[in-house]
Amino acid sequence: MNRPFQLALLLIHLCASIYARVWNDTGVGTIVLEEAWTIPELSTQTGELNTNLLDIFNQRLTQMNENGIDYMVLSCASPCIQGISDPATAGAMAVHVNNVLASQISNSTHRFGAFAALSMHNASEAAAELKRTVEELGFLGALVNDYQQSGANNDTLIYYDQPEFDVFWKVVTELDVPIYLHPRTNVAPISTLLYDHAPWLIGPAQEFTATLSNHILGLCTNGVFDRFPKLKIIVGHLGERIPSDLDRIDTQLLRQLPLGMPMLLNVSTYFHQNLYETTSGNFATALLRLHKETIGLDRILYSIDYPFVDIPSGTVWVNGLDKVLTPEELLYLKRGAAIELLKLND
Repeated sequence: MNRPFQLALLLIHLCASIYARVWNDTGVGTIVLEEAWTIPELSTQTGELNTNLLDIFNQRLTQMNENGIDYMVLSCASPCIQGISDPATAGAMAVHVNNVLASQISNSTHRFGAFAALSMHNASEAAAELKRTVEELGFLGALVNDYQQSGANNDTLIYYDQPEFDVFWKVVTELDVPIYLHPRTNVAPISTLLYDHAPWLIGPAQEFTATLSNHILGLCTNGVFDRFPKLKIIVGHLGERIPSDLDRIDTQLLRQLPLGMPMLLNVSTYFHQNLYETTSGNFATALLRLHKETIGLDRILYSIDYPFVDIPSGTVWVNGLDKVLTPEELLYLKRGAAIELLKLND
């Protein structure tokens, strides 16, 4: 065995050892997984927010160290590729974004992971890029920013709950990785019709939740989880309000079954089998307690929504949960659930 190869092999084993210590220790540091990053070509922000989105190793890593965050999963800030209507441009940009992110964190995979950005214009192409990023770049899954806008005038909205996307979901389940469904701002015609009367409702106060929850419930009611019972979907912001309203949703949808709705079970069941939620941007202790009772703590993961939400706020909140959760439950929320879902011990 030649010396350069021996040194390379030693480095690989050293990195693997460092990585293993992170996940096999008994620490109490947190893992967060809805944390935004972008590249200059896609950034729509200015000032400090733009600086924070572009950064990984300066203020972001400093705040992670100061706030006890062991590991952060990065993903492309909304709308990312879902805001590109031309299929060829979107596909090329997705590959570029993923390659840039992989390169930037390549020497720090013990602190940073990645969710792939995907063009969802074509289900087969999306599946191929997901497979490439997971198998070749070591990504942990993908984050998709709600519907894919398309058409010359952004007048076609592509949802992923129709049979033509089964080829994509099949690959997702074969890879056994989660897909994070994240909100986006609506295209102009929808945004104008719905929010011109109250433009302050655009964004996280109402629009994000209202729009994305429709998509999530579309996956449920159109039978995606029945066709792919091992599929794992992550939803942020404490489930985009769905778990808070499961009784009404289940009761009302039951009336649709005789009308040919493809769903075989109910939304509550899918939240116990297929859907996970994170606390990103929604540090509501009362809701967390309700959701613990409703869907179970094993379906809830801690996240922050940095840099749209500041890291210290999340830290103060999650550490304060020692008053409502047992030490074992709190550790599971902070990191255990993420380690299991993302298979960080593998």
